[in-house]
Order: sequence, then C-alpha cells, then structure tokens
Amino acid sequence: MDGPGGKIMHAELMIGDSRVMLADMFMESDVKDPHSAGVTTVNLHIYHRNVDRLWQQAVAAGARVVMPLDDQFWGDRYGKLRDPFGHSWGLAFKSKLSKAELERKRQEAMAAMGGGAQP
Repeated sequence: MDGPGGKIMHAELMIGDSRVMLADMFMESDVKDPHSAGVTTVNLHIYHRNVDRLWQQAVAAGARVVMPLDDQFWGDRYGKLRDPFGHSWGLAFKSKLSKAELERKRQEAMAAMGGGAQP
C-alpha cells in the first residue's frame, strides 16, 4: 500500500508460512526505525536449511555483521546481522546433535569463557 510522498504504508513479506508486516518510518506517528529511536527491542530470528546462502544474500544487500555466522556451542549454525534500517536479525540452521554432544559442547564453551565446567 502506497503512502504519502512515495513511502510504503504497508507491505507484507512471506517467510515460509509466516507473514512479516513492514512499513516506512513516519515521524508524525509511532512508526519509527531503530536508528531514529536509538534502540531496537526486537531480534528477528530465522531458521533456514541453507543459512550460509541466506547469510551471504543479506550481507550483499547491505546487512552489517554483528556476530559472525559460525557453529555455536548450543548446536546451531548461528550469526547475527543488523540491516541497513537498524533491525537486528539472527540467522541459523537448526542442529541435530544428540543431547550428550550438546552437553559436551556446552561444557567446553563454559570452560573457554573462564567459568570452568558448569553443572
């Protein structure tokens, strides 16, 4: 839906079977972007079977890397981006590690963080 001055008043983005509603910033209303508000309180999180390709696409479109995409101790391949409008995105591939493997990785991560093995 077009808005005044060529702005977008309402648009919808389909991700799988989910709908994300978008709009341009309107200073005269409560619709603002994170840059103008000075903060974002939302992290959009997407699991995708080809997270590396999705990551590259987002970076090519102007997203800034906040946390590099990597294999994380909790089992997911995960990274965090900030889009050009200031929104925070977590992109991940859901791991199929066993509970024992996840616990071993968690113990290693806690030890590496200086906390030693955690119960």
